[in-house]
Amino acid sequence: MSSGCLLLCEIILSILLPPLGVCLRYGCCTVEFFICLVLTILGYLPGIIYALYAIICVNPDRDVDRYERLA
Repeated sequence: MSSGCLLLCEIILSILLPPLGVCLRYGCCTVEFFICLVLTILGYLPGIIYALYAIICVNPDRDVDRYERLA
């Protein structure tokens, strides 16, 4: 779980430049980043909506827990 200050910075960056906020949270070569990049190219508002959804609602550690249970 990220700290409150980091989350606030990611939200502000995702409003100004949506792929940058998602990149800080997930990295540059992830599905979330490329979805946000495509949505931002197609329209600025869909990119912002998806970036806020990806930062606030989606847990970036969701796959790590599943893989650790399998190992």
